[in-house]
Amino acid sequence: MFIRGSIQVIFLVRVLATGTFDLLHPGHILYLSEAKKKGDELYVIVARESMIKHKPKPIIPDEQRVEMVNSLKIVDKAILGSESDIFDPIKEIKPDIIVLGHDQGFDIQQLETDLHDKGFTCKVVRVGDSLSCPLCSSGKIIKKILERYK
Repeated sequence: MFIRGSIQVIFLVRVLATGTFDLLHPGHILYLSEAKKKGDELYVIVARESMIKHKPKPIIPDEQRVEMVNSLKIVDKAILGSESDIFDPIKEIKPDIIVLGHDQGFDIQQLETDLHDKGFTCKVVRVGDSLSCPLCSSGKIIKKILERYK
């Protein structure tokens, strides 16, 4: 923040987190909480089912996953990702920092290069391991459910 004459200008740091957010769990809350600490506003891109290629498709439909993430107090705004280009929503959000989760497979340097090539100036950081509790992943939750109902 700085004051120029009688005009006060406030610079907010906009942080972006991304993910599938299927079966919302404590690991997601930890990831989003750590992301929020890096700035003032937390925006979240929720991956569309049609764009998820690296793991099983989500159980919860796209719109409901966005609604769940939007209901979290720490999230300022959640939106669905693009159906064709992962960089499209970034143009709308204009983040200062993109925060990756511990299990997101992006290479930080490559992502920063790709972002720079597309005209973005945001920084990319990764938060630490969020598996600090017994059920901090969708996979662990599913395994526990299957064990219980065998």
